[in-house]
Amino acid sequence: MQAAVDFLNGWIWSKGLIFLCLGVGLFFSIRTRFAQVRHFGEMIRLMFDGKSSDSGVSSFQALAMTLAGRVGTGNIAGVATAITFGGPGAVFWMWMTAFLGASSAYVESTLGQIYKEKINGEYRGGPAFYIEKGLGMKRYALVFAIATIFACGVLLPGTQANSIAAGLQNAMGIDPNVTAGILAVILGFIIFGGVKRIASFAEIVVPFMALGYIIVACVIVALNIHELPHVLSLIFKSAFGMEAGFGAILGLAVQWGVKRGVYSNEAGQGTGPHASSAAAVSHPAKQGLVQAFSVYIDTLFVCSATAFMLLITGQYNVQGPDGNALYTGIAGVVAGPGYTQTAMENIMPGFGSIFVAVALFFFAFTTIVAYYYIAETNIAYLNRKVNRPWLTLVLKMALMASTVYGTVKTADLAWGLGDIGVGLMAWLNITAILMLQKPAFIALRDYEAQKAQGLDPVFHPEKLGIKGADYWTGHQSEDNLEEERKHGGQPVYDRV
Repeated sequence: MQAAVDFLNGWIWSKGLIFLCLGVGLFFSIRTRFAQVRHFGEMIRLMFDGKSSDSGVSSFQALAMTLAGRVGTGNIAGVATAITFGGPGAVFWMWMTAFLGASSAYVESTLGQIYKEKINGEYRGGPAFYIEKGLGMKRYALVFAIATIFACGVLLPGTQANSIAAGLQNAMGIDPNVTAGILAVILGFIIFGGVKRIASFAEIVVPFMALGYIIVACVIVALNIHELPHVLSLIFKSAFGMEAGFGAILGLAVQWGVKRGVYSNEAGQGTGPHASSAAAVSHPAKQGLVQAFSVYIDTLFVCSATAFMLLITGQYNVQGPDGNALYTGIAGVVAGPGYTQTAMENIMPGFGSIFVAVALFFFAFTTIVAYYYIAETNIAYLNRKVNRPWLTLVLKMALMASTVYGTVKTADLAWGLGDIGVGLMAWLNITAILMLQKPAFIALRDYEAQKAQGLDPVFHPEKLGIKGADYWTGHQSEDNLEEERKHGGQPVYDRV
């Protein structure tokens, strides 16, 4: 099975996908005039703007749900594997993937908002919705929906669960079989509670876990601040083949940096639009900008924290294409959470390894929960016309089984299956947003024009020539009237 998985990954993660991820990010950055830089302050403001409604969650809850998916094992174990197979230079290419990918995240999340629907009283949206309604390609939308259900419900959860098991076993000696049982019970409680419980759970856990991890990483960097200039120099030199020891793996630095960057921040992959579409906002560009910032949080903050810890302490290995060691700083430890645990344990004995295990548990577990929400949204897409309630039950059982399976299997197999899921979604979604980019840029210009007039932007697609945005031309007015009745007739966007 491992051989089959490796073969598929060699085809899916060819140079074509690497160039596609970076090239599309650069193209969108130019088209938006680098909105990820120009609107940096606005992104932060919008995170805390707006409130949830009976039908949708707040901007911050949507951000937390998205970060629950973005911030996962890729931020700890993924960074370690990127450095192992791509050298320190892979970190630079992770940063580039995040910077350019922020524009891709804006486009896909804005499209998700534009073409979202109200299904069973809840906002739902994502690539399947905008492929069908924006491009008019129902078969393409069906393929994406099925691929996403399979990827998020079967292929990806095992990667997160495997890292949880490895972290707990390294730190506390907990048997993976015990971890599998614990995960299944807690996961069942969350996913059987619906989208509101998922949003509430993510809103509380995600900011706490990410902030705590970054603070501890900053402490470690501060204690070794004299090493930081050397580490930064090592990253940049290795990224362009100027470091003698790692010059032979320049191509791998790019490949692994982009591969693990996309796995971690998911920009362009098509996962972000699902949660962002659930937000109750007055204009799609609002959530698009918030989601662009989530890419920064994931990679520039959390992934960088891990990378600096590993490189400053020297607790990492680098392996050449032929399998021979180019650098050995942590002999006998498999690439993954063990790197980060060893690095932190050396500086904070008795605390570091356990802290990483706990952080990894929350990082990875919330990602599994986010995977469920994404897969469930695509089942909701399939069920719009013919209701098949049994599909949701099958998904829950499959996701829990995949989690248990991944917990007890080898890391190589778990990561390989996860990479297949990420790659399939990335190919399908990036191709779609390339074909359907115009409405996202129109929405950005409209948002900027209304802001320049001192208004709180409100989206009217019919005035902008955008077709297929049925929610904004129909249900939106009904939702606003209902909200106004609840608040004594005060216009909803005055309150926002």
